[in-house]
Amino acid sequence: MFDIYLDLLVNGLIIGTFYALMALGLSLIFGILKIINFAHGEFYMVGAYAYTFLAVSLGVPLLVALPLAVLVGALLGYATERLLMRPLYASYSSWTDERGKHEYGIIVTFGLSILLINFADKIFGPYSFFGPSLVPASRLYIGPVAISSERLLSFGIAVVVLTSVILFVRLSFWGKVIQSVAQNRFGAELCGADTIRVTQIVLMVSGGLAAFTGALLSPVVLAEPLVGLFPAIKSFVVIVLGGMGSIAGAVVGGLILGVVEMFGAVYIAPDYRDSFGLIILVLVLLLRPQGLFGERSREV
Repeated sequence: MFDIYLDLLVNGLIIGTFYALMALGLSLIFGILKIINFAHGEFYMVGAYAYTFLAVSLGVPLLVALPLAVLVGALLGYATERLLMRPLYASYSSWTDERGKHEYGIIVTFGLSILLINFADKIFGPYSFFGPSLVPASRLYIGPVAISSERLLSFGIAVVVLTSVILFVRLSFWGKVIQSVAQNRFGAELCGADTIRVTQIVLMVSGGLAAFTGALLSPVVLAEPLVGLFPAIKSFVVIVLGGMGSIAGAVVGGLILGVVEMFGAVYIAPDYRDSFGLIILVLVLLLRPQGLFGERSREV
């Protein structure tokens, strides 16, 4: 019995790592702009399509196609900031003047989501495309734990990228500037921070992380126009569970969600696996709205 628990726990943590990778970018956007990017799932979709198209149609080597897919997501993030997000903050004399910014952010990102879905449908059609596996399919046994070689390699790459982003935000110069802007945008501007550049960096990192997750999971979760729907929903659940804008919360929340889904699918009902996250979302909103790592706040 212990072997089964261990197997479920390890596989749940692996899945949770992908959830954390996806949610981290969404959490960074909320920390800087204080809005939810409703097009985040479509960045995931763009990464899945880019990786599959580059590797299958153009014959690009897989280890080259993967970072190129990340680059496509980052460039889409840059374009989103330059064309859509900048009006959100460029017209304010100070960050305390927030009238209408939340409504604008919701509308513009929701519109971007619809645009990207329809654009993908017109270009690629409503068909599913297999992303090529990084390694030949096989099953590895590490003690009592059974893991597919594709999932294990993807997990290792995801951990490296996730750790690198966290270290960048925590230790690098630009990472500290990002933290200062997230705490008080107007105060950071007074201290000389280039808030426009910071926002560009955050949108590019967020888009790159979502595209990277989509590319990694494209051999399992096939590329199609609506493929980003469930990853986006799970990202929302993760950041609410961990705490809006919290990096640590995004990581811990993703791991918790992955483990809960894995045990729930085995011991409750596999058909309701995607429903467990929504149950967690409702419970967190009822019992601890600020999340595990969030803080209560109120505006006066």
